[in-house]
Amino acid sequence: MSDLHTTPHPLAGQTVTLADGREYHIEDWNDRVFDGTSWMFMQGHAASLAFATRAALAGLPLNNEVVYGKVGPYGHLVHVEEIPGGGA
Repeated sequence: MSDLHTTPHPLAGQTVTLADGREYHIEDWNDRVFDGTSWMFMQGHAASLAFATRAALAGLPLNNEVVYGKVGPYGHLVHVEEIPGGGA
């Protein structure tokens, strides 16, 4: 895919507060964390399935501008549009 990332997300390693008040620790772009795999092709991956559902219901863009991180101990995907300030 041509829209995969070759450099780290600007907020990689940092914690941000999401709009719902949860603390989210950003690891990096999802495709960088998972060796060049888009979230769209991670069949059976719980965080990707949850994100796909949320993205569809919220009308988020279906692209790879998605970061992987943790809310508490759980993996969680967030589109950059969901990060306060745009996240990039």
